[in-house]
Amino acid sequence: MKHEILIQNLEDLPRAAQAFLQEIGDRTLLAFYAPMGAGKTTFITAVCKELGVEEDAISSPTFAIVNEYRGNGGRPIFHFDFYRIEKEAEALDIGLYDYLDSGQLCLMEWPQNIEALLPEESLKVQITILPDGSRRLEWEQ
Repeated sequence: MKHEILIQNLEDLPRAAQAFLQEIGDRTLLAFYAPMGAGKTTFITAVCKELGVEEDAISSPTFAIVNEYRGNGGRPIFHFDFYRIEKEAEALDIGLYDYLDSGQLCLMEWPQNIEALLPEESLKVQITILPDGSRRLEWEQ
């Protein structure tokens, strides 16, 4: 089944993040595909805030590759940015499968750089910039 959420503007992010979390259910491996500047980190920040992470704790893990946050009840949330990954071995070196197999929420930016390593059950979310500047999130579940 195809799912879609429209995000009109930055003020619409909390609603969109809440709707997204309701629609994905208990899925924990979320791979976000989008061009540079489409809002991957911005949307992931909104999702983390909905899960109880303090906004000032959330940042893009471009250089660290992975950041760990704590959501409601101290639940770990892992935020990956694979933009700088050039070889799959680099992702394996950080213990990628330890994170992915943990059962905790894993939010992945630039997953195309580790496509062959993604588990089959990863939910692939496409973010598209629309002509009016709004964003569309799409995925099949």
